[in-house]
Amino acid sequence: MRYVSIGDIEPGQHLGRTVYSSNGTVLLSSGVQLTVFMINTLNRIGVTMLYIQDEQYDDIEIEDVLSEQTKQAIFREMSETLEAARSGKEWSTRKLSLSIDQLLREVLDQKGVLVHLTDIRTADNHQYLHAVNVCLLASLMGLNMGFNYSQLKDLAIGAMLHDIGKMVPVPEEFSAERGKWHHTWRGFELLKQKRELSLLVAHTALQHHEKPNGTGVPRGLMDEEIHLYAKIVAAANRYDNLIGAGTDGFKGRMLPHEACETMMAASEHDLDRKVLIEFTRIISIYPNGTSVRLSTKETGVVVRQHRGLPGRPVIRIIRGSGEDMEVKEVDLASETTLFIEAVLT
Repeated sequence: MRYVSIGDIEPGQHLGRTVYSSNGTVLLSSGVQLTVFMINTLNRIGVTMLYIQDEQYDDIEIEDVLSEQTKQAIFREMSETLEAARSGKEWSTRKLSLSIDQLLREVLDQKGVLVHLTDIRTADNHQYLHAVNVCLLASLMGLNMGFNYSQLKDLAIGAMLHDIGKMVPVPEEFSAERGKWHHTWRGFELLKQKRELSLLVAHTALQHHEKPNGTGVPRGLMDEEIHLYAKIVAAANRYDNLIGAGTDGFKGRMLPHEACETMMAASEHDLDRKVLIEFTRIISIYPNGTSVRLSTKETGVVVRQHRGLPGRPVIRIIRGSGEDMEVKEVDLASETTLFIEAVLT
Protein backbone atom coordinates (compact mmCIF):
# COMPACT_ATOMS: atom_id res chain seq x y z
CA MET A 1 0.00 0.00 0.00
CA ARG A 2 0.93 3.61 -0.49
CA TYR A 3 -0.29 6.61 1.50
CA VAL A 4 -1.17 9.33 -1.00
CA SER A 5 -2.96 12.66 -1.29
CA ILE A 6 -6.59 12.55 -2.42
CA GLY A 7 -5.56 14.81 -5.31
CA ASP A 8 -3.27 12.08 -6.66
CA ILE A 9 -5.90 9.33 -6.61
CA GLU A 10 -7.02 8.09 -10.03
CA PRO A 11 -10.25 6.26 -10.91
CA GLY A 12 -9.66 2.51 -11.10
CA GLN A 13 -7.23 2.38 -8.19
CA HIS A 14 -8.21 0.18 -5.24
CA LEU A 15 -8.71 1.47 -1.71
CA GLY A 16 -6.10 0.14 0.73
CA ARG A 17 -7.91 0.78 4.03
CA THR A 18 -11.58 0.94 4.97
CA VAL A 19 -13.26 4.31 5.54
CA TYR A 20 -15.61 4.46 8.55
CA SER A 21 -18.40 6.80 9.59
CA SER A 22 -18.74 8.36 13.03
CA ASN A 23 -20.77 5.44 14.41
CA GLY A 24 -18.33 2.81 13.16
CA THR A 25 -20.25 1.72 10.07
CA VAL A 26 -18.36 1.16 6.81
CA LEU A 27 -18.51 3.92 4.21
CA LEU A 28 -16.09 2.30 1.76
CA SER A 29 -14.49 -1.11 2.18
CA SER A 30 -10.83 -1.88 1.67
CA GLY A 31 -10.26 -3.25 -1.83
CA VAL A 32 -13.10 -1.37 -3.53
CA GLN A 33 -12.25 0.04 -6.96
CA LEU A 34 -12.50 3.80 -6.73
CA THR A 35 -14.68 5.74 -9.18
CA VAL A 36 -14.76 9.45 -10.00
CA PHE A 37 -17.92 9.76 -7.89
CA MET A 38 -16.28 8.03 -4.89
CA ILE A 39 -13.16 10.20 -5.11
CA ASN A 40 -15.22 13.39 -5.37
CA THR A 41 -17.38 12.30 -2.42
CA LEU A 42 -14.34 11.53 -0.26
CA ASN A 43 -12.90 14.92 -1.13
CA ARG A 44 -16.20 16.62 -0.27
CA ILE A 45 -16.46 15.01 3.18
CA GLY A 46 -12.97 16.16 4.15
CA VAL A 47 -10.69 13.23 3.26
CA THR A 48 -7.21 14.47 2.32
CA MET A 49 -5.09 11.29 2.39
CA LEU A 50 -5.83 7.67 1.46
CA TYR A 51 -4.10 4.32 1.40
CA ILE A 52 -4.27 2.73 -2.03
CA GLN A 53 -3.21 -0.73 -3.12
CA ASP A 54 0.00 -0.97 -5.14
CA GLU A 55 1.50 -4.33 -6.13
CA GLN A 56 5.01 -2.90 -5.90
CA TYR A 57 4.39 -2.23 -2.21
CA ASP A 58 1.88 -4.95 -1.34
CA ASP A 59 4.24 -6.31 1.30
CA ILE A 60 4.15 -3.12 3.33
CA GLU A 61 2.62 -3.81 6.72
CA ILE A 62 0.66 -1.15 8.55
CA GLU A 63 0.99 -2.12 12.20
CA ASP A 64 -2.15 -1.02 13.99
CA VAL A 65 -2.13 -0.89 17.77
CA LEU A 66 -5.93 -1.11 17.85
CA SER A 67 -8.14 -3.55 15.98
CA GLU A 68 -10.92 -2.25 13.76
CA GLN A 69 -13.46 -3.95 16.04
CA THR A 70 -12.21 -2.01 19.06
CA LYS A 71 -12.22 1.28 17.16
CA GLN A 72 -15.78 0.69 15.96
CA ALA A 73 -16.96 -0.20 19.47
CA ILE A 74 -15.41 2.97 20.91
CA PHE A 75 -16.88 5.07 18.08
CA ARG A 76 -20.34 3.76 18.98
CA GLU A 77 -19.90 4.39 22.70
CA MET A 78 -18.45 7.87 22.15
CA SER A 79 -21.31 8.73 19.79
CA GLU A 80 -23.86 7.81 22.47
CA THR A 81 -21.90 9.52 25.27
CA LEU A 82 -21.37 12.81 23.46
CA GLU A 83 -24.95 12.93 22.22
CA ALA A 84 -26.19 12.44 25.79
CA ALA A 85 -23.89 15.23 26.99
CA ARG A 86 -25.11 17.49 24.20
CA SER A 87 -28.79 16.90 25.02
CA GLY A 88 -28.33 17.03 28.80
CA LYS A 89 -29.39 13.42 29.31
CA GLU A 90 -27.98 11.03 31.87
CA TRP A 91 -25.31 8.67 30.54
CA SER A 92 -23.58 5.57 31.80
CA THR A 93 -19.82 5.10 31.87
CA ARG A 94 -20.06 1.30 32.03
CA LYS A 95 -19.93 0.50 28.30
CA LEU A 96 -17.26 3.10 27.65
CA SER A 97 -15.22 1.71 30.55
CA LEU A 98 -15.42 -1.79 29.03
CA SER A 99 -14.26 -0.43 25.66
CA ILE A 100 -11.34 1.31 27.39
CA ASP A 101 -10.40 -2.01 29.02
CA GLN A 102 -10.27 -3.62 25.57
CA LEU A 103 -8.20 -0.72 24.22
CA LEU A 104 -5.71 -1.08 27.07
CA ARG A 105 -5.45 -4.85 26.53
CA GLU A 106 -4.48 -4.23 22.91
CA VAL A 107 -2.08 -1.45 23.88
CA LEU A 108 -0.35 -3.82 26.33
CA ASP A 109 -0.15 -6.52 23.63
CA GLN A 110 1.35 -4.11 21.10
CA LYS A 111 3.83 -2.33 23.35
CA GLY A 112 6.77 -1.13 21.25
CA VAL A 113 4.82 -0.61 18.01
CA LEU A 114 5.30 2.89 16.62
CA VAL A 115 2.00 4.72 16.23
CA HIS A 116 0.99 6.10 12.84
CA LEU A 117 -2.33 7.93 12.97
CA THR A 118 -3.31 7.36 9.36
CA ASP A 119 -6.93 6.32 9.79
CA ILE A 120 -9.00 8.09 7.15
CA ARG A 121 -10.62 11.20 8.61
CA THR A 122 -13.88 12.68 7.41
CA ALA A 123 -15.92 15.64 8.57
CA ASP A 124 -18.30 13.07 10.03
CA ASN A 125 -15.89 10.94 12.05
CA HIS A 126 -13.08 13.31 13.03
CA GLN A 127 -14.51 14.17 16.45
CA TYR A 128 -14.61 10.52 17.49
CA LEU A 129 -11.36 9.60 15.79
CA HIS A 130 -9.67 12.50 17.59
CA ALA A 131 -10.85 11.14 20.96
CA VAL A 132 -9.59 7.64 20.12
CA ASN A 133 -6.23 8.94 18.87
CA VAL A 134 -5.62 11.10 21.93
CA CYS A 135 -6.56 8.17 24.18
CA LEU A 136 -4.23 5.80 22.29
CA LEU A 137 -1.26 8.16 22.36
CA ALA A 138 -1.77 9.02 26.02
CA SER A 139 -2.09 5.36 27.00
CA LEU A 140 1.14 4.42 25.23
CA MET A 141 3.02 7.29 26.84
CA GLY A 142 1.66 6.31 30.25
CA LEU A 143 2.68 2.70 29.66
CA ASN A 144 6.23 3.72 28.74
CA MET A 145 6.36 5.91 31.83
CA GLY A 146 5.67 2.93 34.07
CA PHE A 147 2.03 3.55 35.01
CA ASN A 148 0.17 0.65 36.60
CA TYR A 149 -3.16 -0.53 35.16
CA SER A 150 -5.29 1.60 37.46
CA GLN A 151 -3.34 4.71 36.48
CA LEU A 152 -3.52 3.80 32.80
CA LYS A 153 -7.28 3.36 33.07
CA ASP A 154 -7.81 6.79 34.64
CA LEU A 155 -5.48 8.39 32.09
CA ALA A 156 -7.19 6.65 29.17
CA ILE A 157 -10.69 7.66 30.26
CA GLY A 158 -9.56 11.23 30.89
CA ALA A 159 -7.97 11.31 27.43
CA MET A 160 -11.04 9.83 25.74
CA LEU A 161 -13.34 12.38 27.39
CA HIS A 162 -10.99 15.38 27.41
CA ASP A 163 -13.20 17.40 25.08
CA ILE A 164 -16.61 16.32 26.40
CA GLY A 165 -17.14 19.86 27.69
CA LYS A 166 -17.52 21.04 24.10
CA MET A 167 -20.82 19.17 24.03
CA VAL A 168 -22.22 21.00 27.04
CA PRO A 169 -24.18 24.12 26.02
CA VAL A 170 -23.13 27.44 27.53
CA PRO A 171 -26.02 29.24 29.26
CA GLU A 172 -26.69 32.52 27.43
CA GLU A 173 -26.46 34.55 30.63
CA PHE A 174 -22.90 33.26 31.17
CA SER A 175 -21.62 33.46 27.60
CA ALA A 176 -19.45 36.48 28.43
CA GLU A 177 -17.62 34.65 31.22
CA ARG A 178 -15.28 32.87 28.84
CA GLY A 179 -12.88 31.65 31.51
CA LYS A 180 -15.56 30.15 33.70
CA TRP A 181 -17.41 28.55 30.82
CA HIS A 182 -14.43 27.37 28.78
CA HIS A 183 -15.08 23.82 27.56
CA THR A 184 -12.49 22.52 30.02
CA TRP A 185 -14.55 23.85 32.95
CA ARG A 186 -17.76 22.46 31.45
CA GLY A 187 -16.12 19.05 31.05
CA PHE A 188 -14.83 19.15 34.62
CA GLU A 189 -18.25 20.00 36.03
CA LEU A 190 -19.86 17.17 34.05
CA LEU A 191 -17.27 14.50 34.82
CA LYS A 192 -16.89 15.22 38.54
CA GLN A 193 -20.55 14.26 38.95
CA LYS A 194 -19.74 10.72 37.79
CA ARG A 195 -18.89 9.10 41.11
CA GLU A 196 -17.80 5.88 39.39
CA LEU A 197 -14.95 7.83 37.74
CA SER A 198 -11.80 8.99 39.48
CA LEU A 199 -11.73 12.74 40.13
CA LEU A 200 -8.44 12.70 38.19
CA VAL A 201 -10.48 12.06 35.04
CA ALA A 202 -12.33 15.34 35.59
CA HIS A 203 -9.08 17.19 36.36
CA THR A 204 -7.52 15.84 33.15
CA ALA A 205 -10.36 17.41 31.16
CA LEU A 206 -10.00 20.63 33.18
CA GLN A 207 -6.23 21.03 32.79
CA HIS A 208 -5.40 19.76 29.29
CA HIS A 209 -5.11 23.32 27.91
CA GLU A 210 -2.86 24.57 30.71
CA LYS A 211 0.76 25.35 29.79
CA PRO A 212 3.97 25.01 31.84
CA ASN A 213 4.72 28.73 31.48
CA GLY A 214 1.37 29.72 32.98
CA THR A 215 -0.23 31.13 29.82
CA GLY A 216 -2.75 28.32 29.43
CA VAL A 217 -6.46 28.18 30.21
CA PRO A 218 -8.68 28.15 32.13
CA ARG A 219 -6.68 28.88 35.31
CA GLY A 220 -3.18 29.78 34.13
CA LEU A 221 -1.53 27.00 36.14
CA MET A 222 2.26 26.74 36.21
CA ASP A 223 4.45 23.70 35.55
CA GLU A 224 4.17 21.56 38.71
CA GLU A 225 0.60 22.71 39.35
CA ILE A 226 -0.52 20.80 36.25
CA HIS A 227 -1.23 17.11 36.79
CA LEU A 228 0.92 14.69 34.80
CA TYR A 229 -2.16 13.13 33.17
CA ALA A 230 -3.16 16.52 31.80
CA LYS A 231 0.37 17.16 30.50
CA ILE A 232 0.28 13.84 28.65
CA VAL A 233 -3.15 14.50 27.17
CA ALA A 234 -2.05 18.02 26.18
CA ALA A 235 0.76 16.58 24.04
CA ALA A 236 -1.45 13.91 22.48
CA ASN A 237 -4.19 16.46 21.83
CA ARG A 238 -1.79 18.95 20.24
CA TYR A 239 -0.30 16.35 17.89
CA ASP A 240 -3.62 14.97 16.68
CA ASN A 241 -4.95 18.49 16.12
CA LEU A 242 -1.88 19.39 14.08
CA ILE A 243 -2.12 16.36 11.78
CA GLY A 244 -5.91 16.23 11.81
CA ALA A 245 -8.25 19.16 12.04
CA GLY A 246 -5.65 21.89 11.63
CA THR A 247 -6.63 25.41 12.59
CA ASP A 248 -9.41 25.92 10.07
CA GLY A 249 -11.59 22.84 9.77
CA PHE A 250 -9.63 20.36 7.68
CA LYS A 251 -7.31 23.01 6.26
CA GLY A 252 -3.82 23.57 7.56
CA ARG A 253 -3.06 19.95 8.39
CA MET A 254 0.58 19.15 9.01
CA LEU A 255 2.46 16.04 8.04
CA PRO A 256 3.67 13.93 11.01
CA HIS A 257 7.27 15.11 10.85
CA GLU A 258 6.16 18.76 10.65
CA ALA A 259 3.86 18.30 13.64
CA CYS A 260 6.66 16.71 15.68
CA GLU A 261 9.00 19.59 14.88
CA THR A 262 6.32 22.10 15.88
CA MET A 263 5.73 20.30 19.16
CA MET A 264 9.41 20.09 20.05
CA ALA A 265 9.67 23.83 19.45
CA ALA A 266 6.94 24.22 22.08
CA SER A 267 8.98 22.36 24.69
CA GLU A 268 8.94 23.93 28.15
CA HIS A 269 6.61 26.86 27.41
CA ASP A 270 3.55 25.16 25.83
CA LEU A 271 4.24 21.47 26.47
CA ASP A 272 6.13 19.52 29.09
CA ARG A 273 9.62 18.53 27.91
CA LYS A 274 9.74 15.16 29.68
CA VAL A 275 6.35 14.22 28.24
CA LEU A 276 7.51 15.23 24.74
CA ILE A 277 10.54 12.95 25.03
CA GLU A 278 8.20 10.04 25.75
CA PHE A 279 5.97 11.13 22.88
CA THR A 280 8.84 10.96 20.36
CA ARG A 281 9.48 7.35 21.41
CA ILE A 282 6.03 6.12 20.38
CA ILE A 283 5.20 8.04 17.20
CA SER A 284 5.99 7.14 13.60
CA ILE A 285 7.32 10.33 12.03
CA TYR A 286 7.25 8.84 8.52
CA PRO A 287 4.39 6.28 8.38
CA ASN A 288 4.79 3.21 6.20
CA GLY A 289 3.57 3.89 2.66
CA THR A 290 4.68 7.54 2.69
CA SER A 291 6.52 8.79 -0.42
CA VAL A 292 9.72 10.67 0.36
CA ARG A 293 12.71 12.31 -1.33
CA LEU A 294 16.15 11.57 0.06
CA SER A 295 19.13 13.89 0.28
CA THR A 296 20.48 12.01 -2.77
CA LYS A 297 17.41 13.36 -4.67
CA GLU A 298 16.16 9.80 -5.09
CA THR A 299 12.46 9.23 -4.38
CA GLY A 300 11.01 6.18 -2.68
CA VAL A 301 8.44 4.85 -0.26
CA VAL A 302 8.81 4.10 3.47
CA VAL A 303 8.43 0.35 3.92
CA ARG A 304 9.66 -0.44 7.45
CA GLN A 305 10.33 1.23 10.79
CA HIS A 306 13.00 0.93 13.46
CA ARG A 307 11.65 1.03 16.99
CA GLY A 308 13.52 3.72 18.87
CA LEU A 309 14.62 5.41 15.62
CA PRO A 310 11.39 6.91 14.22
CA GLY A 311 13.26 9.31 11.96
CA ARG A 312 15.40 6.62 10.30
CA PRO A 313 13.06 4.21 8.45
CA VAL A 314 13.79 1.88 5.51
CA ILE A 315 13.07 3.39 2.08
CA ARG A 316 12.32 1.35 -1.07
CA ILE A 317 13.46 2.96 -4.31
CA ILE A 318 12.17 1.62 -7.63
CA ARG A 319 13.63 2.60 -10.99
CA GLY A 320 12.34 1.57 -14.40
CA SER A 321 9.58 -0.95 -15.08
CA GLY A 322 9.02 -4.48 -16.34
CA GLU A 323 12.21 -6.43 -16.98
CA ASP A 324 14.26 -3.27 -16.55
CA MET A 325 12.91 -2.61 -13.07
CA GLU A 326 15.56 -2.06 -10.42
CA VAL A 327 14.57 -2.23 -6.76
CA LYS A 328 16.77 -1.27 -3.83
CA GLU A 329 16.15 -0.53 -0.18
CA VAL A 330 17.97 2.13 1.79
CA ASP A 331 18.13 1.67 5.55
CA LEU A 332 18.62 5.10 7.05
CA ALA A 333 19.58 3.52 10.37
CA SER A 334 22.72 2.23 8.62
CA GLU A 335 23.21 4.97 6.04
CA THR A 336 23.89 7.67 8.62
CA THR A 337 24.96 10.31 6.08
CA LEU A 338 21.62 10.17 4.25
CA PHE A 339 18.40 11.79 5.41
CA ILE A 340 14.85 12.42 4.28
CA GLU A 341 14.77 15.78 2.52
CA ALA A 342 11.03 16.03 1.88
CA VAL A 343 7.74 14.15 2.13
CA LEU A 344 5.98 13.98 -1.22
CA THR A 345 2.19 14.41 -1.18
